[in-house]
Amino acid sequence: MSCTMPVLMYHHISPKPGLVTCSPENFRAQMAWLAKNGWKTLSTAAFAEALASGEIPPKNVLITFDDGYLDNWVYAHPILQEFGLRATLFLITGWIGNGALRAHAGQGNLPDLPSHRQAMQAAAEGEKDTAFLRWSEVEAMRAAATFDFHSHTDSHRRWDREIADQKARDAALADDLAASRATLLARLGEASPHLCWPQGYFDAAYQRVAREAGFTHLYTTEHGVVRRHIDLARIPRIVCKDKPAAWFGRRMGMYGRPFLSLLYLSIKSAGKGR
Repeated sequence: MSCTMPVLMYHHISPKPGLVTCSPENFRAQMAWLAKNGWKTLSTAAFAEALASGEIPPKNVLITFDDGYLDNWVYAHPILQEFGLRATLFLITGWIGNGALRAHAGQGNLPDLPSHRQAMQAAAEGEKDTAFLRWSEVEAMRAAATFDFHSHTDSHRRWDREIADQKARDAALADDLAASRATLLARLGEASPHLCWPQGYFDAAYQRVAREAGFTHLYTTEHGVVRRHIDLARIPRIVCKDKPAAWFGRRMGMYGRPFLSLLYLSIKSAGKGR
């Protein structure tokens, strides 16, 4: 019988608490739990192959990160490397800078990392290098096979909020997606078919433009697990909280089993509706 597969969603791995942030200690405990319990962390290519087969094997998981924060290099990369695990990072390609590698955990003299709020402020003020990755760090993580990299658009802009005219909005989104794919192709040698929506927003027009741009797998912030014959235009993900291994293990035990995951997610949905 085909199993279900969790697609986990992280943003920051940092000792500075804040929105969408998991501490290095809890992230390490969660990754240690996966390794100890025999879970296989997939590349996006292996994830796509599993979906295409129509049969999801047990204890498979896709770990995803959004945006491309510097702390992904400083803390997430060495932890994944320690346990021989891998993840996917959806980059805002226009926010990634140039420059030499900075130190990561285990090397000493670590860069000062901003909180999520400070990172967003830095992006707004054009000081992205203080908060986001450099291409040298992207390339180092890719070479180490701790991450593969895909599109989170080039600008992270919500065109539905900025442009009222549908045709003009579609054109702006198409240009944004084309710039992202072109950058990934130039920097990493391949144009990704995987796209994660900024702020989780999409509609039918967004999906159409993405398909026309060459994206086949569209990732959302909708809560759920991947099942056989999932709609590739609406791949759900699970938010990973800043919680220890015991919490993480209980949820992984449920999310990896078809009946338990359906029951648990139904209960959560019913609770939100009250």
